[in-house]
Formats: sequence, structure tokens, C-alpha cells
Amino acid sequence: MRFLEFKSHFDPFLVFSIQDIRKWDPDFDTRRLVEWQEKGYIQKVVNRWYVFSKTLRQEELLTISNRIYSPSYISLEWAMSHYRLIPEGVYTITAITTLKTQDFNTGIGAFSYRHVKPALMFGYRLVRFENIFYKMAEPEKLLLDYLYLNPSDKVLEDLEGLRLNVTELNTLLHRKKLENYLAMFNNKALNKRVNILTEQLLAHA
Repeated sequence: MRFLEFKSHFDPFLVFSIQDIRKWDPDFDTRRLVEWQEKGYIQKVVNRWYVFSKTLRQEELLTISNRIYSPSYISLEWAMSHYRLIPEGVYTITAITTLKTQDFNTGIGAFSYRHVKPALMFGYRLVRFENIFYKMAEPEKLLLDYLYLNPSDKVLEDLEGLRLNVTELNTLLHRKKLENYLAMFNNKALNKRVNILTEQLLAHA
């Protein structure tokens, strides 16, 4: 198979897997992938996923994050930076998944995934960028994800360590939605941490 034919078909995919290739051509010779990597035409990402060799934009990396470890959505520190809740840029794309906790350091970027049970895979929105889409946590779910996965009793100290922008968080949060999402966790320890946050930090912002 000629590379140009292959590229013409898979270019719209952004990231493609061995499974995608097999659906298109069941007789595809995977030795071509090794050959094309050696020539610098494509790059292996992880878990039998590949991209064409080119400079990828941030939004494209977010879409790739969703796809190479699915189901997942962007959350935690990366989403905090996206919403301007913390001052520093975050270079590892952090996400929530129902798969096992996993970190990938790849040639195109670093991806980190934290496990939650399937019942907690909610509270994200589908974001469109040009002709691609990626899943991003809503501010309320982002906050709950972080507090749930970082179960410290020193809530205020931990958030102050992140230099959390309390004013911006107050602007973004919908309190009723936060309450509804919190109820879906059904977690007393999380309830306590959220109460500390809302009563001692957000109430004085």
C-alpha cells in the first residue's frame, strides 16, 4: 500500500489505531507502520495508537487524550489551568477514566489518567474546536474530582498550595449544580471537604 493512499484516508482521524486500520483494510500489512515510523511519516503514541508526524495544537492533544484511553475526559490540574483557577501552566494533560490509573510519557506529550468508578463518569461537556471534539470537566465536577481523588483533611492548605483563584472559582461555580453533583458521589468524607471549602473559603471571596 502506498503511504499517500493511507494518509488520504486517515488524515481526518487525527489519531488512529490498529483497530481503525483493520476496519478499513483487513489485510493491511502492519510492517508498513514500522517502515513509515522509520521514515518519519508517522509516530507511535501508545497502545497501538499512531499520529502523522506534524506539530500538534493543544486542542488536538486534548482530543488525542480522550481517544487513546477511553472512556475519559479532561479534568484535575490541567482543567484547573484551563479555567484559570491556578496560575501555572500544566504540561501533563490530566484526565478521569473508568480504566485503571495510568501515566503515559509519549513523543507528543504526557498524559495522566486517574480511575473512578463508572457511576462517577459525568459532569463533562463536549467542546468543539474546528472539526474535532474533546470532553472537558465542568468546573463543578472538576472541583469534586480533585477533592475526591485527593482525600486530605487539610483541604484549605492543599488548595492554597495550588494558589487557587478563589474569586474566579466563585464566578464559575453554580452552587446548585455543585450540590447535585456532590449528592451523586454519595461520599460523606467528600461532603465534609466540600463544606469546608464552601464555608471557609468561598464564602469570604
